[in-house]
Amino acid sequence: MPSSRTGRPPVQRAARPAPPRIAGDNPLRRLRDRARKAWDRPLTAYYLILGGSMLITVLGLVMVYSASQITALQLSLPGSFFFRKQFLAALIGGALLFAASRMPVKLHRALAYPILAAAVFSMALVQVPGIGMSVNGNRNWISLGGSFQIQPSEFGKLALVLWGADLIARKQEKRLLTQWKHMLVPLVPVAFLLLGLIMLGGDMGTAIILTAILFGLLWLAGAPTRLFAGVLSVAGLIGVILIKTSPNRMARLACIGATEPKAGAADCWQAVHGIYALASGGIFGSGLGASVEKWGQLPEAHTDFIFAVTGEELGLAGTLSVLALFAALGYAGIRVAGRTEDPFVRYAAGGVTTWLIAQAVINIGAVLGLLPIAGVPLPLFSYGGSALLPTMFAVGLLIAFARDEPGARAALAMRQPRFGRKRSGGSRAERVPRRWNTMRRRASAARPSGER
Repeated sequence: MPSSRTGRPPVQRAARPAPPRIAGDNPLRRLRDRARKAWDRPLTAYYLILGGSMLITVLGLVMVYSASQITALQLSLPGSFFFRKQFLAALIGGALLFAASRMPVKLHRALAYPILAAAVFSMALVQVPGIGMSVNGNRNWISLGGSFQIQPSEFGKLALVLWGADLIARKQEKRLLTQWKHMLVPLVPVAFLLLGLIMLGGDMGTAIILTAILFGLLWLAGAPTRLFAGVLSVAGLIGVILIKTSPNRMARLACIGATEPKAGAADCWQAVHGIYALASGGIFGSGLGASVEKWGQLPEAHTDFIFAVTGEELGLAGTLSVLALFAALGYAGIRVAGRTEDPFVRYAAGGVTTWLIAQAVINIGAVLGLLPIAGVPLPLFSYGGSALLPTMFAVGLLIAFARDEPGARAALAMRQPRFGRKRSGGSRAERVPRRWNTMRRRASAARPSGER
């Protein structure tokens, strides 16, 4: 046996036993626990709303530029005409989003009645001869001069969300929601007033979204099943009458699931060519800008059917990415509405989430041939400044509500830079306690989040 320098035999060290493995401890479970822990962080909803809405808007700008070039050239306009208008609307909408995200909840509630009054007044102006104008058979537009137009009914969605949330919150504070008349009046009559002004112009797509917002508010307010079913039955009956009395709406209903451009007496050209665009995209698409259907075959390629062009150019991967972003936005909105203790925040967040998800489902369902073509844009994605501005303001509301959660407020306070701190004067040892005391005061002032 070899010896060491001291002449003593080397010491044989026993191998350390491996730490016992815990039963059920596997990488998949650790990954799942880590993902669940990250998902339950206070700022998750804030980042999902902010990041998801920004990604949808940026991707929408790219697709508007790609899908609208041919249409602009056919109208003897520059190829970037529609993109520049959408980009300008996105800049204005970004300013509205930032302003809404920084407003306190009291200011949001104070704006509810002025926004509602302005929406009703502007929607009534649409019916005045010489002021209102028709686009694609719907009289819901006001010309602002030149190529700029505004659709007041889009702002009616925001008005109903803010005003309805404030109304129901005040009635809940007074404990009046246990009576059905306080549950319905004046929420339902005012909603029907907005619906009537919209239907005077023939825009049933926007009326459907407004009805979805109304049902969302009633559901969040705890409307009993009988009352909810009664309002739903009345709205459904009115909808059936409006569809039966309009050959155009009957033709759109007949195009559900159509595979031929001429399906009986109905002309399903747009619906069928939307399916053609999606079918030709494959997994990863034909490439950005390489769509064939946008060359005059697919009407409204940059507005109502921009999802079809997305599927053709970016393929299944692109469309699933858009769906995932909307799903994340919807989850974050539901989380904000479910974790708050403020009634107004709960109803407003729920109303905005209902608005965005219902509109996305109706638009995508029409492109897929599962729903009738309602003529509603894809939120934050389709071309149209009138739809983009109130939608971005509504997203700013969600961001403000997500920031106002106790846990999120404490986390953001800890991450805020401390401006104005002196860099010189005094030793480092003298400056460190002052910084620590500031952080400690912020941490003690923040209320616990109540999350697990």
